[in-house]
Amino acid sequence: MKRGFRRTREDYVIDGIVYTILIVVMIATIYPFYYSLIISLNNGIDASRGGIFLWPRMFTWDNYEAVFSNDQLIKAYGVTIARTLIGTVSSLAFTALVAYCLAHKGLMFKNYYFLFFIIAMYFSGGLIPYFILIKKLHLMNTFAVYIIPDLLSVFNVIIMMSFFRELPEALKESARIDGASDLRTFLRIMLPLSAPVLATIALFNGVGHWNAWFDSAYFVNDKSLKTVSFMLMELINKANLTAVTGANTVDAQRSATYAAQTFTAESIRMATMIIVVIPIICVYPFLQKYFVKGIMVGSVKG
Repeated sequence: MKRGFRRTREDYVIDGIVYTILIVVMIATIYPFYYSLIISLNNGIDASRGGIFLWPRMFTWDNYEAVFSNDQLIKAYGVTIARTLIGTVSSLAFTALVAYCLAHKGLMFKNYYFLFFIIAMYFSGGLIPYFILIKKLHLMNTFAVYIIPDLLSVFNVIIMMSFFRELPEALKESARIDGASDLRTFLRIMLPLSAPVLATIALFNGVGHWNAWFDSAYFVNDKSLKTVSFMLMELINKANLTAVTGANTVDAQRSATYAAQTFTAESIRMATMIIVVIPIICVYPFLQKYFVKGIMVGSVKG
């Protein structure tokens, strides 16, 4: 009878050390977010005294009420949700199409196309030429400025190219024999098999669109088109101003009262961070099972 491997005392000691290190790393990773959460749920003035480590000492929703008291922030949430959904879907469509074409063995001059993409990936014209380009394309103060410039990412194209190249050529040959066109092969065979890499790219694009504030700050003056990241950045700046002057540019008396009684610039900062992070945390578990598989595509030929 074959006996199994017997663990020694050294094995248990090593396991204990490894588990201890992993627990410490886990706490160091999770606790900053948890600390921000409890500070955002605590009275700001009380939190500034310190000593809050495990749970709120004076629980209150005032920090979040102060953040959402601006009606424009609700509109900004709608703009950001629309931008994230439309931008992610359109970017996935363009990325998949370009990657599939570049991965096609029969494409003429594909090496030159790929070289063009690589050059554009590493070299840019700078902020001022980019601003002029956006203006010449009539994208200033339009919702399209959030979508069109981010339709294609060369890095994502490379990931999808690696995936398509690993798929057996026999799949496409069988589809051609059955009379399927290239477009039908792409839609019915390649895309369904690309779920892991598509989910990974969707996560990258979604997080990028959700957190983006640069284009909203420089290319959009219409307040109805501002994104939530830009609005929250403005709220933090106003909270910092309130902490220094004791007044708010929107409603001086109300903000001064709140600043004196309920929240501080730091508690507002924590609340805004939680508001931005929570949607991503809610979405990530649904894509997590695809993440590792998708990001490793192309790293090992199998």
